[in-house]
Amino acid sequence: MKNYWFLFVSVMASVVLVITGCSSNDRNSHESTNHEERTVSDSHQHGEGGDIFETTKDIVMLPSFLSNQPEQIQNIYQIAGQNHELLSWIPCYCGCGESAGHTSNKNCFIREVKPNGEVVWDSHAITCTACLEIALQSAVMKEKGASALEIRQYIDEQYKEGYAKPTPTPMPSL
Repeated sequence: MKNYWFLFVSVMASVVLVITGCSSNDRNSHESTNHEERTVSDSHQHGEGGDIFETTKDIVMLPSFLSNQPEQIQNIYQIAGQNHELLSWIPCYCGCGESAGHTSNKNCFIREVKPNGEVVWDSHAITCTACLEIALQSAVMKEKGASALEIRQYIDEQYKEGYAKPTPTPMPSL
């Protein structure tokens, strides 16, 4: 299995330089400057706040809206896909519970995994440092052997102050 620790350190350094936050004002200005890069095809839909939804045939195939994004963001989307079940137990603290109706950090990356295996990806995390950090921290902790409950408790403690209200994510069982 991949060693997420090295990836975590290098990605976080890059993410700080690339992304400034999740506010809708930041997202709108980002979208307006990258409008030409984000052309919408028949497989794309838009959600509230301008997030793009794209369906792929499975969890391995990443959405095309990532093609113009830095490799670090593409890598975190891949990690989020590999860990989507874990992320369904982990809240996000960027405010997306209220602004986008998300119920967990998983929704920042993946709107839905359909019964036939198709995945509806969400572009929300592209512009959100908190979303990216939470997913990557969760994957690193899982790689080191932490349980979903331990990861959840750690994330809740780390993000309880200075961040938005968490998504309404159920607590994992023991």
